Amino acid sequence: MKTKIMVVDDDANMRDLMNTLLESEGYEVIPAENAAAAQAAFEGPQPDAVLLDLQLPDGHGLDLLPSIKKQWPETEVIVLTGNATFDAAVEATKRGAYHFQNKPVDPKNLMVLVKRALEHKQLSEQASSLRQALSTMTGGASPIFQSSAMKAVVRTVERVAPSDVSLLLTGDSGTGKEVIADLVHALSPRAKGPMIKVNCAALPRELIESELFGSVKGAYTGAQQDREGLFRQADGGTLLLDEISEMPIDTQSKLLRVLQEKEIRPVGGRTSYKTDCRVIAATNRPPEDGARTFCRWPIRSSNASPPRPTASSPDTPTPPRICCGNSTGRAMSASCKTRCNARF
Repeated sequence: MKTKIMVVDDDANMRDLMNTLLESEGYEVIPAENAAAAQAAFEGPQPDAVLLDLQLPDGHGLDLLPSIKKQWPETEVIVLTGNATFDAAVEATKRGAYHFQNKPVDPKNLMVLVKRALEHKQLSEQASSLRQALSTMTGGASPIFQSSAMKAVVRTVERVAPSDVSLLLTGDSGTGKEVIADLVHALSPRAKGPMIKVNCAALPRELIESELFGSVKGAYTGAQQDREGLFRQADGGTLLLDEISEMPIDTQSKLLRVLQEKEIRPVGGRTSYKTDCRVIAATNRPPEDGARTFCRWPIRSSNASPPRPTASSPDTPTPPRICCGNSTGRAMSASCKTRCNARF
């Protein structure tokens, strides 16, 4: 779907110029020759940005601006005028304008300004989604989410969630690893897909591979029918492997191969299937202590290190650590401890 830009200007030549410039950048243009036409457009699709001339034949742009922001709060408004004054610029900003631009406009500079406005809109929407997701998950009352350390974690989540990289969450029990995993899923492009969770420590050793990868009828004693497996259940969504350190090492090796090749083969099966799910693993142990699969990922980590609990805040646990692998799961020789030595 194309990004929509509304142009509100009574000058037909200016509208034509804006139309040519914006369409050349791939935008869809919604023209409006006066305030009435702009208000009539409130019944139509919401634009992502509005280029608003202040001097209109049936009103003033400053009077129209609050109506635009009330109808379309997320829409960024760039005010254009040939009679710029400092007071008008200040008033436009107070009423919700993103920027105030003098006429005549430089086409190149205007396109840069439009792109910045759209980027600002996207960031605002992401922040709004983040706040909503946090409020839903914690009821807005969880003390850990009020700490500066956890806020740093949340900022990291906001950055990594839109990507498709695999994640390893480490931290003591009760520090919010599962909540972070839920938040990553909720803010990712996979949010509408399934969120499948499994505690690796709770799976019987002899059945863990069947549970993860599926199995065919007769693959082992008691296998009376085909089993789908959690990877296939999570297709199009996210799979959380909690307590990954408790997974047998031989199973971790098979898991690494799945992450590398994006394919699974059910236990006892002869056919491999493509898998499309994001993997998030969690452990309350150091990542190099048991989670060997994840120690072989090319993991990156931030240089932000929130302080540990102090005597003044003894009840605030150290938040989880987030490490990011790439989408291929290729191994590296560097130790996981070295690559994952900073808390977000």
